[in-house]
Amino acid sequence: MIDLRNVETFYWAAALGSLRAASEKLGTTQPAISQRIASLEISLGVRLFERAARGVKLTAKGHELLVHAERMIQARNDIVQAAKEKSGISGRFHLGVAETIVQTWLPRLIAEVYAAYPALTIDIEVETSDNLQNLLMSRRIGLAFLMGPVLEARVENRPLCSYPLAWVARADADFGPEPVPLEQIASQPIVTYGSSSAPYRQVRDMLRRSGISSPRMVGSASLSMIVRMVLDGIGTAVITPSFLSNELDNHSLKVVKVNADPLLDLNFTASWVDGPDAQAARVIARIAEQVASDDELNRR
Repeated sequence: MIDLRNVETFYWAAALGSLRAASEKLGTTQPAISQRIASLEISLGVRLFERAARGVKLTAKGHELLVHAERMIQARNDIVQAAKEKSGISGRFHLGVAETIVQTWLPRLIAEVYAAYPALTIDIEVETSDNLQNLLMSRRIGLAFLMGPVLEARVENRPLCSYPLAWVARADADFGPEPVPLEQIASQPIVTYGSSSAPYRQVRDMLRRSGISSPRMVGSASLSMIVRMVLDGIGTAVITPSFLSNELDNHSLKVVKVNADPLLDLNFTASWVDGPDAQAARVIARIAEQVASDDELNRR
C-alpha cells in the first residue's frame, strides 16, 4: 500500500530539487526524507531520482509519476478544505509585496483577509520585484504582489492593478514653460526605482536615445527615500504619483510635463507557484483582485 506521506515527500523533493530543501519544508531530517523516497520506490518498483551534482534529478519515470503525485496531494487537500468552514485556512503565510502596493491598498487587504480568516497569520516581506521573484521561485514566500508577470513554469499570474508613471519635482522647482525639455530635466540627477527595475531601464534608455550618454541617475528600492530626495532638492523623480496625494495637495511636490517619450505604466500581478499547497495563495489573490479593483475606482 502506498503511503501518502511518502508521496508528499517525493513531490517536494522533486519540486525543490534537493532532499535537504524537502526536509526543511516538511520539518524532518534528510535521512528521513531519503528513507521515505526509498520506501516509495520499493512500493512502486521504480527508481524516481538520480543523484545530481546539485541535489537530485527526476528519472523519466519520476517525471511521469510526479503528475499523479500532485493529484493525490491536491485531492487530499481538497477533502480537508471541504471539511472546514470558511475560516478554516489557518497557520502562517509568507506574502511578498512591492512597496508601491504597501503605500496604496495593502493595509485594506490585510484587514479583509484577517476578517475572513482569523486563524491565518501573514508575514509580509517588502522587496523589489526582482527579489520577490527569487523569493517566490525558491518557495520562501507563497505569494507575491510584484511588477509582473512572472514567466516561469508552474507560476500562476493574476492581473492586479496598473499605476501611471510621471515626472515629479519639488513644487518650487522652476523649469520654465512646459513641456520641459528632457535635456533640462537631465541637468540634475533623476531618481527612480532600483537599478534593476523596468522604470529605471526605461528612463535610462530614453535619456541615451536623446544623446545623454552618461545620465546621472539614482535608483532606490525605497519609495519614501525617493520622495525624500526630491523634497531635499537632489533631483527629479520618475515615480507613480498614486501615493503622493498629501504631497501634491499641500504643494510640496508637483507633476511636471516633460518633452520626452511616454512613460509606461507599472503593471502589478499576484503571482504564485501552483501546486497542492497553493490554496491560501489562490484565496488571498482573489481578495487582492477585488481590493485593487476598488482602489482603482476610488482613484478615478
